[in-house]
Amino acid sequence: MDRRWISNPDRLSAEYEKGVGEFVTFVRGSLDVQGLTKCPCNRCMNREVHHIDSVRYHLLIYGFLNDYIHWTEHGEQSNPQVPLGSPIQDTPPCMNDQDDEMAEALRDAAGHAYDIGSSSDLLSDMRPPAEQARYDKLFEELHNPLYDDCMKFSALTFIVKLMNVKVLYKWSDRSFVALLKLLHEALPVGNRCPRTYYETRKLLCDVGLGYEHIDVCKHDCTLFYNEHKDDDVCPICGVSRYVRKKVPHKRLRYFPITPRLKRLYSSKHTARAMRWHKEQRLEEDGKLRHPADGEAWKKFDSLYPEFAGDPRSVRMGLASDGFNPFSHMSTSYSMWPVILIPYNLPPWLTMHRSNYLLSLLIPGPKSPGKDFDVFLRPLIEELKVLWDGVQSFDSYQQASFTLRASVIWTVSDFPAFAYLSGWSTQGKLACPICLEDTRYKSIRSKISYIGHRSFLEMSHSWRNSKEFDG
Repeated sequence: MDRRWISNPDRLSAEYEKGVGEFVTFVRGSLDVQGLTKCPCNRCMNREVHHIDSVRYHLLIYGFLNDYIHWTEHGEQSNPQVPLGSPIQDTPPCMNDQDDEMAEALRDAAGHAYDIGSSSDLLSDMRPPAEQARYDKLFEELHNPLYDDCMKFSALTFIVKLMNVKVLYKWSDRSFVALLKLLHEALPVGNRCPRTYYETRKLLCDVGLGYEHIDVCKHDCTLFYNEHKDDDVCPICGVSRYVRKKVPHKRLRYFPITPRLKRLYSSKHTARAMRWHKEQRLEEDGKLRHPADGEAWKKFDSLYPEFAGDPRSVRMGLASDGFNPFSHMSTSYSMWPVILIPYNLPPWLTMHRSNYLLSLLIPGPKSPGKDFDVFLRPLIEELKVLWDGVQSFDSYQQASFTLRASVIWTVSDFPAFAYLSGWSTQGKLACPICLEDTRYKSIRSKISYIGHRSFLEMSHSWRNSKEFDG
């Protein structure tokens, strides 16, 4: 049995998938009564026990331990006659675990590198030439070492790691540029380290980490967007768009969600997971294991049967709250991210932060308040397009389909609920359920909310009590 597939960096290749299948077949003979076994993926490292189906999923996602050639933890003899090949020599010199993960992410984004026969040509033809050239450049950067004979970093992974450190430790742009110049001079001649911050950001935008800048009125009246993108003054209040020449008062950062939703279906593994809520979820009366078991989900399906008829239609929740981006609380500043959460995935993937979709980053220094809807405009317009549907490709079924998406609820605290719903959660009519029928009573300078005894059982002693009206 040839096990050179273990060191194959392409975990989506037919060779690697066949090898994983052979391992799963071998291990099935040594499972315990519950179907559990040790998982030899790069994350679990034979330390954790999982069901055999989960082990297969881990191996496809995280990769197989490169040094686990003899499967002694799974009942194999210590010295089997196995043609091991030369895994290290078969691997590109600058490829390591970091590059494996980056290559897989790029393949998912490019959407055409799977071994699916003649359909591969069709997928390549579906991508515009300019976009295809962009991904070809990224793959070239991924397989080019940082400098000649470099064994640890490719040019792309080095840049991504460097930017990650910059963000973690809050380096200024000027200090980062100074470091880039120093690294370029210190590394061997002919190295591929960028010299400027602009070159670094340009490459990261090609990876798909870019966003749109949208200028905002000083008083949050409107966005300089679409029909107002070329205006120099606010069409509502007449205030100038800029503090000084080409420097706006505020700037909204918008991260389009359509490309990222398409990317969920460009990998056959995540494309399959996006159908879990319909095809693999265990339905049992009285048990709430997933949002799909809830009444809100079922009500939505009954109202829009055409949308619900395709399990690939994406149902999302919208969450938002303010935070202070600075490390010390003495600075009063409130920035509001708007995050979308796809609920098609299994619970353990839905709540993983890697699957959160940051869509808006609303600038401070104050919370948007009643003008929250102004900032939501680009997201709402994109959601309208997604409700009608956009063309995408399902790598699991190897077929094109119409991708639709909708936000079915919001997740927030009570003050943020007021911004999202438009109903004030302060004052006499603060209850978003009772609305105009909210019962209240003024006590000095405070307002108390009364009448809750109406929710007690009819036979309860407090129901008709004159002493209790809480």
